[in-house]
Amino acid sequence: MTIGQTAPAGPRAASAGWVRPLCWSVVALEGFDLVVLGVVLPVLLRDPAWDLDPAGASVVVTVGLLGVMVGALAVGPIADVIGRRATIIATVAGFSVLTLACAFAPNPEVLGVLRFLAGLGLGGVLPVALALVAEYAPPGRGSSATTILMTGYHVGAVLTALLGILLISPFGWQAMFVAGAIPAIVLLPLIVMRLPESAEYLQRRGAKDSSWRRERRNPLATLFRDGLARPTIAFWIASFMGLLLVYGLNTWLPEIMRSAGYELGAALALLLVLNVGAILGLLLAGTVANRIGVRPATIAWFAAATLFLALLSIRLPGIGVYVSVLLAGIFVFSAQVLVYAYVSQLYPAEGRGTALGTASGVGRLGAITGPILGGALLQAGVAYPWGFYAFAVVAALGAVGVALVGRAP
Repeated sequence: MTIGQTAPAGPRAASAGWVRPLCWSVVALEGFDLVVLGVVLPVLLRDPAWDLDPAGASVVVTVGLLGVMVGALAVGPIADVIGRRATIIATVAGFSVLTLACAFAPNPEVLGVLRFLAGLGLGGVLPVALALVAEYAPPGRGSSATTILMTGYHVGAVLTALLGILLISPFGWQAMFVAGAIPAIVLLPLIVMRLPESAEYLQRRGAKDSSWRRERRNPLATLFRDGLARPTIAFWIASFMGLLLVYGLNTWLPEIMRSAGYELGAALALLLVLNVGAILGLLLAGTVANRIGVRPATIAWFAAATLFLALLSIRLPGIGVYVSVLLAGIFVFSAQVLVYAYVSQLYPAEGRGTALGTASGVGRLGAITGPILGGALLQAGVAYPWGFYAFAVVAALGAVGVALVGRAP
């Protein structure tokens, strides 16, 4: 079966069970991308052949994130036109090949170009996977399906850090990018054989009415009509704030805690605790959202993130700081995922991929801003405690953004 082909007209009963594990695996590969540069850059910065300094490394990181942003903005509308299954196959194949090519990069310039191109696929695959999982979720369990899917993101990040410990010393930094591409050898054939196309997409594709033909010409129109203009802008604000927190904290938490007087080992342990909290929060947030509704749950999660981020500005004794970081991780990371769940439920099927793609794409601007903000505060010598106050304000603005969405039109 080729990329352009679709699953049979009635794939739901036969193949629905494959949607969540395959999409979870795809999202785990993006989790690899979250930390792989953080794993290999300490080696590259000390390689005289690369002549790479921290400023140049920051450029490589930023260029990769720009590729992810462009991919998220572009691929959502494409998926709503050509189908989600075909888009997932193309993006996974593309970023896997380009990740492998990174192992052969001879200098920072080539690595930056390859990271940008790989980012196009990485940015596109997440909103498409979210849209497909939301469609195939059991009734009333869309929020938990979304949050469980996103545990793959953090599991992939943790496994990548462990691979760095195992592979870099005996095989070199190149082994990390080879390892990141290998899963596609198994995953792509499974996606081709088992992943069903969106049933709603197939129904729309078979329709002959003029409204479907207009939608094919401009899927972005769905985001700004029928009372959805305000929610669209509000979701962009919330996603920007959510991803600013995710990337800002993952990048600078250890260094901020070291500036507060913690030893390096304790600071790194706190980063691990933060991501353990993220996984726990994702498992909890979906269940809560299913029970009380995704809108109040998302507002509550951002509000709780505000509280616990501010609490981190207080130097707590003993285990207290670990508990505070765990609680911050529970609410900070899953608040952003609940935004995705809310988007999935609010928009009609024909524009869901576009809505998720644009929310994710605009959010990537926050992903770029977060590390810049943290770095500026560290450079100024005020990251502790003012960095946590700044992040708390960002979380509060995320809650405001979700509140501005209002009720479904």
